[in-house]
Amino acid sequence: QVQLVESGGGLVQTGGSLRLSCAASGRTFSSYAMGWFRQAPGKEREFVAAISWNGANTYYADSVKGRFTISRDNAKNTVYLQMNSLKPEDTAVYYCAANRGVAYVPARHYDYWGQGTQVTVSS
Repeated sequence: QVQLVESGGGLVQTGGSLRLSCAASGRTFSSYAMGWFRQAPGKEREFVAAISWNGANTYYADSVKGRFTISRDNAKNTVYLQMNSLKPEDTAVYYCAANRGVAYVPARHYDYWGQGTQVTVSS
């Protein structure tokens, strides 16, 4: 029901910022919880941030809290991840995901996934 296309990844220096975007198609986008996950080389995919269907509730991994902000614009069918004060340990492939349930659930519960976008933070 939902197709996701990510953009905004790239190479940035330590302390820099990036804004990831995830454009979704589907008439019922506004009813889906959305999340961002990331996977670094040799590591498991980990939760980064999530947002409820109406944007009322947001959740963040401790490692990014205070630096990253998730938001959504249902009128534009888009979810964003604003990443500030980036660190080398943030380097990973970032994935946008959507599900029909609550936002704060393990990755395996998400129904739809984007292709991923590479974020590299140089030291």
